[in-house]
Amino acid sequence: MPRVTRRAVLKSSSIIACAAATGVVNSAGEATAQAPPANFFHVFAFQWKPGTTPAQIDRARKEILAFQGVIPGLMQTHVGPNLSTKGKGYSFGGVMEFVDQASFNAYPEHPEHQALLKWLVPLIDPIELDLKA
Repeated sequence: MPRVTRRAVLKSSSIIACAAATGVVNSAGEATAQAPPANFFHVFAFQWKPGTTPAQIDRARKEILAFQGVIPGLMQTHVGPNLSTKGKGYSFGGVMEFVDQASFNAYPEHPEHQALLKWLVPLIDPIELDLKA
């Protein structure tokens, strides 16, 4: 008979507890078919127009990061320079994670976003991808 250690029991209990918390197993340790809710991602990249200053680029970065805690349903915001050698001129970008598509759908009309667009749009040639994952 294999020897069961306290460490093995704690480890398996921790795995079951984590899986239950994420909806992978129920409280009895049985597998469930429940899929986790899908989050919504907004991915964007900018080509800066000639004459855009480093100060304007830094302002864009700071204002986009400041959406965190202000835009309802916005879970994470990551933004900064594009480090890829395959960027095709898109030298700045970001990813925003929303709790769901409804939260994302409300985001474009939020006053803070509208204030950003007012001064930023003349400086950029943007590309955007929106996906549920």
